[in-house]
Amino acid sequence: MNAHWSEDNLIASMTGYSRAQGSDERRRWVWEARSVNGRNLEIRCRVPQGFDRLENPARTAVGGRVKRGNVSLTLTIASERQSKPLSINRTLLAELGTLVEEVRRTTGAAAPSADGLLRVRGVIEEEEDTAESEEALAALDKALQATLAEALKDLVAARAAEGKALSGVIEGHVAEIESLCTRAAERAQAQMGTVRQRFQGQLAELLERVPALSEERFAQEVALLVGKADVREELDRLTAHIAQARSLLADARPDNPVGRKFDFLCQEFNREANTLCSKSADIELTRIGIDLKGAVERMREQVQNVE
Repeated sequence: MNAHWSEDNLIASMTGYSRAQGSDERRRWVWEARSVNGRNLEIRCRVPQGFDRLENPARTAVGGRVKRGNVSLTLTIASERQSKPLSINRTLLAELGTLVEEVRRTTGAAAPSADGLLRVRGVIEEEEDTAESEEALAALDKALQATLAEALKDLVAARAAEGKALSGVIEGHVAEIESLCTRAAERAQAQMGTVRQRFQGQLAELLERVPALSEERFAQEVALLVGKADVREELDRLTAHIAQARSLLADARPDNPVGRKFDFLCQEFNREANTLCSKSADIELTRIGIDLKGAVERMREQVQNVE
């Protein structure tokens, strides 16, 4: 049976990375978003000093797009200007001009050149950055959040692309489990002769007991022997689990993450595989059961990364 998932299925991985950048006339910025496996949704947000106001909106934005995983957001901001604008302290320069003229008259010394005056400390100053208005800050926050939205969109796309590959891997494990279950069913049917002989021997032992077993106890012992030899229920449940696994792959959507359900289903797969091994009366069937447990474990490892 082939997988049901297609381009329209949206199973998502919890692993992804994205980066988006923006700028204005004063600065440029970069948002980086990373996500890895997590039992729940955990969000870590790092922003420069003075931009703490963006943390809560950023967390809300992540929660609107991602349901599970450990998500880390980092905002980096750098000034667009290489240096601050320069200005001349005209008051100081006028005072220096007066002093220079006085010294020239009294001493006859040559007047300094213009560049000499400009090298005097304090004549040329760097302009201080003017404080931004509330309107400018609001526009900046809007631009920063727009860049964050772009980064989160790319993160979701990266997780979806990883999820598409993950779907194929998981379906491969489901197909392997299905093949092993088919082999187990064939082997269980073939071993019925061995089971019948063993059952007949154990039944004869029960009949020869002294004192004889009561009818009720005898019926209980017979039922126990029959139950130990019959693995049909385990195989039926494994078949149902296989159908459920494929259904989960097909039904995954952004509003219907399936990771938790798949993780629980793997536990059920493992439970039936263990019971199959414990009830096996045949070495070959036991080997198939062990291979089945290995296939389930490999699938479980992949499922840990499904949102």
